[in-house]
Amino acid sequence: QVQLVESGGGLVQPGGSLRLSCAASGTFFGPNAMGWYRQAPGLERELVAGINYGGSANYADSVKGRFTISRGNANNTVNLEMNSLKPEDTAIYYCYQSTPTGRFWGQGTQVTVSS
Repeated sequence: QVQLVESGGGLVQPGGSLRLSCAASGTFFGPNAMGWYRQAPGLERELVAGINYGGSANYADSVKGRFTISRGNANNTVNLEMNSLKPEDTAIYYCYQSTPTGRFWGQGTQVTVSS
């Protein structure tokens, strides 16, 4: 059973930065993709950024140039560096891992951008 644990959320002022991390355990040790979705109150969950096994990344248009996704050396961790944060980035951020056996999710971490 794959388990994903996120960390690094919190409260930050507009223009500030946060770094989210996600570690997978019991994971599939093969090619997999990892990334982040987010869900704001009243809105659908949306893709923020994803990165495949080879390191190619994709981003939502709303975060391009501000967020950077990366994978750890063991390839079972994923990080999201978030800069120039805006109030509209406020959401619960969920880590995911996609494997041949399915997609797995973390429990989510709250990011609040407010002055």
